[in-house]
Amino acid sequence: MAEAERIIGTPDTPDATGEGQERPDAEPEREQQEQEQAPERTRGKRRVAVLFAVALFAYLLDLGSKMLVVAKLEHHEPIEIIGDWLRFAAIRNAGAAFGFGEAFTIIFTVIAAAVIVVIARLARKLHSLPWAIALGLLLGGALGNLTDRIFRAPGVFEGAVVDFIAPKHFAVFNLADSAIVCGGILIVILSFRGLDPDGTVHKD
Repeated sequence: MAEAERIIGTPDTPDATGEGQERPDAEPEREQQEQEQAPERTRGKRRVAVLFAVALFAYLLDLGSKMLVVAKLEHHEPIEIIGDWLRFAAIRNAGAAFGFGEAFTIIFTVIAAAVIVVIARLARKLHSLPWAIALGLLLGGALGNLTDRIFRAPGVFEGAVVDFIAPKHFAVFNLADSAIVCGGILIVILSFRGLDPDGTVHKD
C-alpha cells in the first residue's frame, strides 16, 4: 500500500516534484515584476493626463472664441485681419467641418460622439506623448463642435456650429475644426513613422 501511494501520490499530498508548493523565490520575483511595471503605469498615467489637458485646453479655447464671436461679431460686418485674405465672419454651420454635408447634422453628431468614446477607450493603453497630444486635439475639437450641436439652435443634436475664421477662397471654420485637422495630420505622421499609441515602434 505504501509503495502504491509513493508511485501514484495522494490528492492531499504534494508529489515528489513539489507541485502545488510555492517556490521560495516566487515572492521576490513578483515584487521585482511589480517594481519593473510601476514606471510603465506611471508613464501611462502621465500620458493620459497630457491627453486630457490638451483636450481641455483646445475645448476651452474653442468655447471661449465662439462665445466671443456670438456676442460681438454675429449680425455685424466681418472683421478684416489680413486685408481680404483673412477675415472673421460669424456664420452658423449645420454640416461637418468646413461647411460640408449640411443635410447630415445628426449623423455628424453621432460620429463625433463615437470618436469621443473611442478616444476615451484608447487612453487606457496610451504610453506615447505624441499620440497623447494628437488624441487630445481630436478630443477637444470633437467636444467643441459636439457642444454646439447639442446646445445651439435649431435643436438638440441638430444645432448649428459657430464658424468664424474665413480665409480667402476657402471654407469658413473654427478652432475646433483646426484642432481636429491638426490632430488628424499628426496621427497620420505617427502612423507612417510606425509609432503606436502604446509607445511601441513597428516597421512594415
